[in-house]
Amino acid sequence: MRITYKGDYAMKALLDLSIHYELGVSTINDIAKRIDAPVKFLEQVLLDLKKGGFVESRRGNVGGYQLAKDPAKITLGQVVRYIEGPIEPISCVEKNYAKCIDLGCCLFREIWQKVADATSGIIDNISFSDLANKYNAKKEVFAYSI
Repeated sequence: MRITYKGDYAMKALLDLSIHYELGVSTINDIAKRIDAPVKFLEQVLLDLKKGGFVESRRGNVGGYQLAKDPAKITLGQVVRYIEGPIEPISCVEKNYAKCIDLGCCLFREIWQKVADATSGIIDNISFSDLANKYNAKKEVFAYSI
């Protein structure tokens, strides 16, 4: 699994919208500024996230983007798979794969399956609400002063 710039910005945008979830709609310029992303590229990313059902947009003077559902119901794994594709490090690990004659005795397939399972076990159990809470906790620690 390799995360592209598109995937990175998608996750950052969703995290930003999760952090600001209670505030509702955020403009694309505000999101871009907060996550340090090029506006034009972020437009494309947000359109993809909209097609995937992760965000929704509003037009007009008070328009912008917001999450389509509660951040607790969006996992990192869902977003990675939607933007980047399968997380398996090699195609033979995917379900119903039958194109290899060594499938039954391949020693590497078992290793790659463990890698895929470990990765899934991590990213499928982290919600954007979890990430927003971690961000806010870190922000509070850095805001402390004497």
